[in-house]
Amino acid sequence: MPGLSNVDDRTFVAAFRALDAAITNPLFLGVGLLGSLLFTGLSVVLHLRAGQRPVLMWAGTALVCVLAVLTITFAVHEPLNEKIRTATEPGSNAELAAVRAQLDETMWTAWNTVRAVAATIGFGCLTWALVIHRGLGQAAGRPTERSVTGSGDPRWDPRHG
Repeated sequence: MPGLSNVDDRTFVAAFRALDAAITNPLFLGVGLLGSLLFTGLSVVLHLRAGQRPVLMWAGTALVCVLAVLTITFAVHEPLNEKIRTATEPGSNAELAAVRAQLDETMWTAWNTVRAVAATIGFGCLTWALVIHRGLGQAAGRPTERSVTGSGDPRWDPRHG
């Protein structure tokens, strides 16, 4: 949006409609949005058992972030996008300005910033949950890639397997 804010109304409306059309598809909605909810929720469910509480805390926080992203997308952005998507094809400069004004760029951009921060925090939480999960696995004596291949064990001799 910062790049689009400096263009004329005709370019803004055309570019925004093209962008909206490109991301309004089953792959983006199914995998990108709903897939993130499904897999983050699954991570939370799989770590509900005792001994997994540190991972659960971070995965749960990530789930809250995913829910925030989805809420902002469907409660704020989608209604604003719908206004510009369904507006009649503007002809005059005044009509273009009116279609552009329906989007409310300031609100769209502010909420997009909140959405981007929530998505970034959620990704960071999931990344940290993976780090903790790996650490819990090593502490419990479960085999890791390093111990299975032997590369982490100084006593391992490749000649004897």
